[in-house]
Amino acid sequence: MSGRLEDKVAVVTGAASGFGEGIAKRFAEEGAKVLVADLNGDGAAKVASEIGAAAVSVTADVTKGPDVKAMISAAVDRFGGLDILVNNAGYTHRNMPMTEVDEDTFDRILAVNAKAIYLAALEAVPAMSANGGVIINTASTAGLRPRPGLTWYNASKGWAVNATKSMAVELAPQKIRVNCLCPVAGETGMLHLFMGEDTPEMRDKFISTIPLGRLSTPLDIANAALWLASDEAGFITGVALEVDGGRCI
Repeated sequence: MSGRLEDKVAVVTGAASGFGEGIAKRFAEEGAKVLVADLNGDGAAKVASEIGAAAVSVTADVTKGPDVKAMISAAVDRFGGLDILVNNAGYTHRNMPMTEVDEDTFDRILAVNAKAIYLAALEAVPAMSANGGVIINTASTAGLRPRPGLTWYNASKGWAVNATKSMAVELAPQKIRVNCLCPVAGETGMLHLFMGEDTPEMRDKFISTIPLGRLSTPLDIANAALWLASDEAGFITGVALEVDGGRCI
């Protein structure tokens, strides 16, 4: 452990699995105290227990204001402050024609991928100290170079990219840096939805669009998030960092 986040307090949403789990564990390895938040409370508790004393879990629906308020308060009450917020929770529809996505699914996509960033900012920004903080939003290559069949998901991630840049400008005077990660499809629980079906043929098709020749992993995303959260990226704000093996080229 090199302690790049020593004495920092981080909240990571969607942290019961996938990219969020990877980020939470990587942050803890580098000295952070981590609040592991997820709608799947049992999964969040499992990740926190695997991390140990440096972590605590909460069950939170990031689309609900009271849940988000309780989540941020839990971090402040348990660890004494808030330095880093990772808005990682995400939702998508199965790959299909845009006219076949029902309204409830559309609403859920916008709530998790967009509204949740707004709700978290309302609580996290006032909780960050006079010394500033870091907000990282998980967007997607889908917000930069959309794939057919994921139109409404693509749009929500484009929203996240634009919101990140606007937040970065507005919060800069408060010394709060805001960046987003744009991962390519990875080995997570949503992969089969992006592809429409998880078959060797479909995986090969997706991988063929990635110059480095593989899907992303939670560790890839976690290492990128670690750098953005660390003092090494102290002059980096408003960036949509492509973690994509060259997909967006």
